[in-house]
Amino acid sequence: MKDALLPRSLARFNRIVTNPIQGIWAPYLPPYAVIVHLGRKSGREYRTPVVAFRHGDQLIVGLAYGADSDWVRNVLAAGHAGVERLGRLRRIDNPRVLDADTPPDQLPGMARHLVRRMDVLVADIRRD
Repeated sequence: MKDALLPRSLARFNRIVTNPIQGIWAPYLPPYAVIVHLGRKSGREYRTPVVAFRHGDQLIVGLAYGADSDWVRNVLAAGHAGVERLGRLRRIDNPRVLDADTPPDQLPGMARHLVRRMDVLVADIRRD
């Protein structure tokens, strides 16, 4: 796994200041999306704005703060989450972190570019 591309201090600032603002428009404006997940310990629902790409039935999210981010650990521990994108809430299953050093060929160009610099979370979008 790669080290975080951005410092943890920025992640804390974003969680408190930027995320609440981004949360207003991120569910409607690609490439942004909101990951809806439950806290591992608290059971509380959290909404985390991210940059996400869809490739077929997969959601791809660059992990600029690394795979140790709370939201990533919450999603991996639960094995599922929600993603709100283009105003629609869908379930994502089978989340996994792909190491930045082994980019899969099936990723679209922009995501492939991201993978060179950071790990990515890949999850299957459930069709309901």
